[in-house]
Amino acid sequence: QVQLVESGGGLVQAGGSLRLSCAASGRTFSSYAVGWFRQAPEKEREFVAVISRNDNTYYTDSGKGRFTISRDNAKNAVDLQMNSLKPEDTAVYYCAAHRGGSYYRPINYEYWGQGTQVTVSS
Repeated sequence: QVQLVESGGGLVQAGGSLRLSCAASGRTFSSYAVGWFRQAPEKEREFVAVISRNDNTYYTDSGKGRFTISRDNAKNAVDLQMNSLKPEDTAVYYCAAHRGGSYYRPINYEYWGQGTQVTVSS
C-alpha cells in the first residue's frame, strides 16, 4: 500500500511558476514509475508527465519545454516544476503510482493522491 499526498498548488498569474510535490509513504517511491495527471471541470483526467523507474521522463505536448518532472529520493517524493503557466493549465493536479501498461492512461495507475488545485489567472 502506498499513500500519496500532493502539495504546492495555488493561484498564480499567467507566465508564473509553481512547483508541485507528491510525497509517498508506505513504500519506497523509487520502485514505481510516477505520473502527474490533471482534471479541469467537466473534462476527463488527462496525462501531464511521468518519470519511469529508471528516470526516463515523458510529457504531454502542451507541457514540453515548460514542465519538468523529477525525483527527490531523500524525501521519497516526485516533483513537477511548472513554468510559463497558462490559464488553460488550470485544473486539479494528481500524482499516481504506475502499475503497468501505458503511462498515458489513468486506469494503469493504482495509487492516487487527493489532488492539489492549480489556478492560473489571465
